[in-house]
Amino acid sequence: MTRDGVLDSRYSWVRLGITLAIATVGNVGMWSIIVIMPAVQAEFGVARADASLPYTLTMIGFALGNLLIGRAVDRYGVTYALIGAAAAISAGFGLAALSGSLWTLSLVQFLIGLGSAASFGPLIADVSHWFYRRRGIAVAIAASGNYLSGAIWPMLMAGVLADHGWRTVYGLLAVLVVVIMMPLALLIRRRVPADAAARADTMASQNARIAAFSPRNLQMLLGLAGIGCCVAMSMPQVHIVSFCVDLGYGPAVGAEMLSLMLMGGVVSRLISGLVADRMGGVRTLLIGSALQCVALFLYLPFDGLVSLYIVSLVFGLAQGGIVPSYALIVREYMPAREAGARVGFVIMATILGMALGGWMTGWIYDLTGSYQMAFLNGIAWNFLNIGIMLMILLKSRSPRRSAPGLTA
Repeated sequence: MTRDGVLDSRYSWVRLGITLAIATVGNVGMWSIIVIMPAVQAEFGVARADASLPYTLTMIGFALGNLLIGRAVDRYGVTYALIGAAAAISAGFGLAALSGSLWTLSLVQFLIGLGSAASFGPLIADVSHWFYRRRGIAVAIAASGNYLSGAIWPMLMAGVLADHGWRTVYGLLAVLVVVIMMPLALLIRRRVPADAAARADTMASQNARIAAFSPRNLQMLLGLAGIGCCVAMSMPQVHIVSFCVDLGYGPAVGAEMLSLMLMGGVVSRLISGLVADRMGGVRTLLIGSALQCVALFLYLPFDGLVSLYIVSLVFGLAQGGIVPSYALIVREYMPAREAGARVGFVIMATILGMALGGWMTGWIYDLTGSYQMAFLNGIAWNFLNIGIMLMILLKSRSPRRSAPGLTA
């Protein structure tokens, strides 16, 4: 614990628990569209690439929201951002349930994605201020809310979707988001004291001086790396339900595989957080990216039911720690007062990668009639990410984990 009793304190861990609960609910908008994608395609009678458009707009809104809301959190704090986001998500679900065309649904999904962003990058950046020695595991736990959301909500939605349709699912979500998120947001109004933030800035400045890249150049490299890894990541995550429908297993099986994949991702994020506290964000990210590439290769030869369950779990266990590592690298090398904006930018890049990959996979499927080439496309983008992270690792030294006067 720090000498001022603020960082890594009991309150820090309580706040982290509340953050995790908010993230689990607030990220539902990112996953709900994946579950209803086959139903939307059937109702509107469109091609797979067109049916992927609402997801792409969701992720574009999610990406932009991470940047814009991240900047707002730096200035005004996280509580007001979360309350506004909950209202936007709820309104989006309500309007989507009434939409009469794919284009209307896609535009409303942009609003849902924009609001959902408050529960990812900005929330991760906020909780990172409350930890130093255990920042890696804290960020990993906060980021796990995104995957817990994807693991829990598809299973809960599957029954309602089968019995009452996707519009009823969205109507229920419109109510639940407001009822749960707003009261929780009021519990985390406290902000980090200025002296604790100043000491964290001192450490970030020391780390930046030993890096081979300026903060701006490092941020741009991380953004490009984020696009590469998440184009690859999107293929199984976005299209696993549709993939299972094509193979004759049905959407419920696909939802189960998605949940299994994301539960594996939660485990991966927690393990990666512990690793990052010892090895730093750059090495942790590189390990995760390499493992993700191996997992993608496993999808190529296997399409049996049992093997797909196993491969989906392996994929989740491989890649879960990648995205939180970007936030850790930003916090290790850049000032605390800029955390929301800079983490938001890098997370925005990863989400744009997910959006691009989700659409690109549908486009490749429409051209080739299968997902084989889409998996190969994802592997190629994954190699781009590995190359960038190797370059950063070779040209920079790992940041020091402590400094005189910061820790007791």
